[in-house]
Amino acid sequence: MRLRIKIEGKTYEVDVEILDGQESAPEYPPYPPAQPTFVPAKLPEQSSHIEPDRNDEKECRSPVVGIVIKVNVEPGQQVEPDAVVVVLESMKMEMQITRTQGGLVKRVLVSPGAAVKADELMVEFA
Repeated sequence: MRLRIKIEGKTYEVDVEILDGQESAPEYPPYPPAQPTFVPAKLPEQSSHIEPDRNDEKECRSPVVGIVIKVNVEPGQQVEPDAVVVVLESMKMEMQITRTQGGLVKRVLVSPGAAVKADELMVEFA
């Protein structure tokens, strides 16, 4: 088979020979399949105790591991119910962290660019 090919403005005429599928396939040595292995993961034990100093009504914690994009509150600020307190980025997704009830901001423990762990305290309310 004769083909005409144009490369960078220059035209070339070439002869092409089509080989049978078996002739052109590379030869690979036989490869035995790996035996599947399954090791069940040990589940963490659920603790029935609650941290004595933890008060979810007065805390805003990170629901995920992520990066703080924006902090919308500062100490002494009164926050309305359902207001966005902190904006996080996790797995290329932006999350707006809100507070279901209003309150007075006591301390802000994060700043933009900070990395947070899941359940890390970000804002404390009075």
